Amino acid sequence: MTSVSVRVASSEADLAACYAVRTDVFVVEQSVPESIEYDTYDAVAVHVLAVGPDGEALGTGRLLHGPEALAKTGSPEVGSLGRLAVRKSARGLGVGVALVRAIEAEAAGLGLTAVDLGAQTHALGFYERLGYVAYGPEFQDAGIPHRSMRRPLA
Repeated sequence: MTSVSVRVASSEADLAACYAVRTDVFVVEQSVPESIEYDTYDAVAVHVLAVGPDGEALGTGRLLHGPEALAKTGSPEVGSLGRLAVRKSARGLGVGVALVRAIEAEAAGLGLTAVDLGAQTHALGFYERLGYVAYGPEFQDAGIPHRSMRRPLA
């Protein structure tokens, strides 16, 4: 893996970098309408940001917990990982793994017992290698097929 650091987005500049990565990956690359990419959950989520040695934003993801996650997970003890995005130029370098593990660490620090996510079906193998197990039927989100997945935290 290239030299990547992952941190909780704690400033307006960090959040802007997170949103820029999401725009590049979801809105531009995957044609997700911007009107549904950004939502009210962004204001309450824990956002993480991966940056390269030059400070370039390479990837991002977010964690919902508490009442915001309850609607998605069905349990107050389960967090919801979402909006995981890695710029095309940084794929295959371990950035996605580092982001997932950072989100899981945040979830564990909040006392959560598991993390749920909705994985694009082409990414199921990636999440399975990280210990996530698919459940439930395939569903559409922004016109893209997804499956729900969950991983218990130690």
